[in-house]
Amino acid sequence: MHADTKPRWERRKDARPQELLAAALDLFVDRGYAATRLEDVARRAGVSKGTLYLYFENKQELFKAVVRENVVQVIGQAESDMAAAEDASCTELLRTMLRRWWTELASTRASGLAKLIIMEAGNFPEIAQFYNDEVISRGQALIASILRRGMERGEFVTVDAQLMTHVLIAPVIMLMLWTHSHDPCGAGVDPEGYIETFLGLAQRGLARGTP
Repeated sequence: MHADTKPRWERRKDARPQELLAAALDLFVDRGYAATRLEDVARRAGVSKGTLYLYFENKQELFKAVVRENVVQVIGQAESDMAAAEDASCTELLRTMLRRWWTELASTRASGLAKLIIMEAGNFPEIAQFYNDEVISRGQALIASILRRGMERGEFVTVDAQLMTHVLIAPVIMLMLWTHSHDPCGAGVDPEGYIETFLGLAQRGLARGTP
């Protein structure tokens, strides 16, 4: 029998973690952290609960693995690209990074994890702290570093890099939350038009020489 046609429980062992992570992402996004049960994750992945425990010690560790697989890897790649683009225009680099945040994270299934954190951080401070350390802090540091580089090179007006980072990420977070909360009700906005309008506004506001 060809490997692809075998039942899930007969597939090679190293395929199972990815199936579990995919199942867990769907359930965390659909149900939230509290309501997601490990037995349901295992069932959706087509394995036993015991098999799940071979890879993940508990739900918290499974959640961390989901975030690292779907979000942290994207941030890590962006950090590498930022380091390699030392001679690039900071205006274009900022635009590229903010657009990538939307296309590679905020517009994907994984963006539901951010909504989960917002909704359940008070009840699960340990996962909120993890998300802050590995996602929020690193993402903010990346944007702030572009702003500082742009100011040093005279491309951007002088601003407080930390405060401006919050200003820049807020519209993307708003679009992401709106997409998850209101799009199903038919009250969505055109994401491409929104992002382009926002990026144009940010570019004009930061450009040196703008009145």
